[in-house]
Amino acid sequence: MEIFAAIFSIAIALTIGAMSPGPSFVMVARTALAVSRKDGLTAALGMGVGGVLFATIALLGLLTLLTAVPVLYISLKVLGGVYLIYLGYKIWQDSAQPVTLNPTEQQTQQNPVWYSFFLGLTTQISNPKTAVVYTSVFASLLPSNVPAFAVIALPIVVFIIEAGWYSLVALTLSATTPRSRYLASKKWLDRTAGTILSLLGAKLIFEANNP
Repeated sequence: MEIFAAIFSIAIALTIGAMSPGPSFVMVARTALAVSRKDGLTAALGMGVGGVLFATIALLGLLTLLTAVPVLYISLKVLGGVYLIYLGYKIWQDSAQPVTLNPTEQQTQQNPVWYSFFLGLTTQISNPKTAVVYTSVFASLLPSNVPAFAVIALPIVVFIIEAGWYSLVALTLSATTPRSRYLASKKWLDRTAGTILSLLGAKLIFEANNP
């Protein structure tokens, strides 16, 4: 029973963490609004897979490695920060481009749906703090002897939480009313999203230089 209570507690902690606004939320929200519901859901799946990767690495002892080799963690934060700044710049750059809602035109103009999956995955894994959060939560709440089934179950739980939450975000923000409001203010909303992502990237780089 102890391990089931631990998994439940971990699920609660990670759900709260996933719901806190960050670069992942900004990216999925904008994809659902600016592209399509399908792309938003695909990006959410990318978030889920990225969470599974981090959870698996965390279970394999990433915290021990990052503690033993601090320069690795610093390098990961800098690279993640640079990627978020680049992503923010691209969103800002494209902010003035109109968005078509005609299904036929949209199919020919938008990127392939796998691109949204890739964007979700890379946005998730661009922030190494996610892996550290997973590792810290696992270390705090798991018993000393973790059964094999828990090692398999935890990445599945992480996928359900990450993909489930961001799918909810995509479904909500791709509805007619939020989308129409977005289109009315697309330029400035996109620039706001791009600025937020760039600031989050700069924060990662700053933290890497000032641990």
